Amino acid sequence: MRAEDLRGGTNRPGVPETAFRMPPGLALRYDLPAADLHELVSGYATYAATARDEMVNWFLPAPPMICVLLDAGPVGIAIRNHRFTPAPVSLYGATSNAFRATTTGGVQVGIGLTALGWVRMFARPAGTFHNRVVPLDQVLHPDVAQQMLSALEAVGDERAIAPTLDAILAPMFMHRHPHEEAIRGFTELMLVDGVIEIGDAAERLGLPTTTLRRLAIYAFGMPPKILLRRARFLRSFVSLLRAGEPMAYHLIDSSYYDASHFLRDANTFLGTTPRRFIAQGTTFMAASMVARAAAIGPATQALHAHPR
Repeated sequence: MRAEDLRGGTNRPGVPETAFRMPPGLALRYDLPAADLHELVSGYATYAATARDEMVNWFLPAPPMICVLLDAGPVGIAIRNHRFTPAPVSLYGATSNAFRATTTGGVQVGIGLTALGWVRMFARPAGTFHNRVVPLDQVLHPDVAQQMLSALEAVGDERAIAPTLDAILAPMFMHRHPHEEAIRGFTELMLVDGVIEIGDAAERLGLPTTTLRRLAIYAFGMPPKILLRRARFLRSFVSLLRAGEPMAYHLIDSSYYDASHFLRDANTFLGTTPRRFIAQGTTFMAASMVARAAAIGPATQALHAHPR
């Protein structure tokens, strides 16, 4: 697949084309995985730029994802003070900070992984890769990365992206984890307004706090306190963006004491204020929030819920 082959859209019926509107030379697509993968894969995101000029985009903190680069120039990822040069197929670990992507055209296909998807696919804790980008063949057998790359390079019709990835990924989720119900439960708790205390979350799940901490680091990539704060901040940030006013603080989560409390979290997760963050290079981020909400449901991967 080349950037010129991507027009944008989704495999979800009934979604208007306007949800994927982009400036000339840019395109994005969001696809749902097959029904039997919905708990494991949060969606497929495909970005394309035909021009080879350098472009900078910022993205919100997110759960782990696998990214495949096709016909792409050099790519650089910056997470706080750390710099990474992604391989053609890379694993992006869970992030607790916004990150900057510098690209020079081509196509990127992203495979979002849920916490349940992580524990079924990988034997190593997600926390090992917190705020890191590594070649996928350092974590899985090299044949997996090569299969993904070869299969997607051969795709000529963007509608084939999702079924191609479904076929590759399905056999990789055979391993079951003994705490899958707790993983589902914590995923849901992160979406509940006002839930921020570890003790509260552990009590609702019927787990000791020490067990919840180990499980969160293993399956989600970071301690439960950070996960709950990240989810609370992103719920609030998305609400402000939808309102079209980054200072509509009456829309933020009820567990924030006041606006300054929210702004401290903004500095933690964005590295700046919401207004300044939005003013940076966020062309793909802003467009992807609209497209993802229309095609998948939640506007950002970190707020993805397991279907029941």
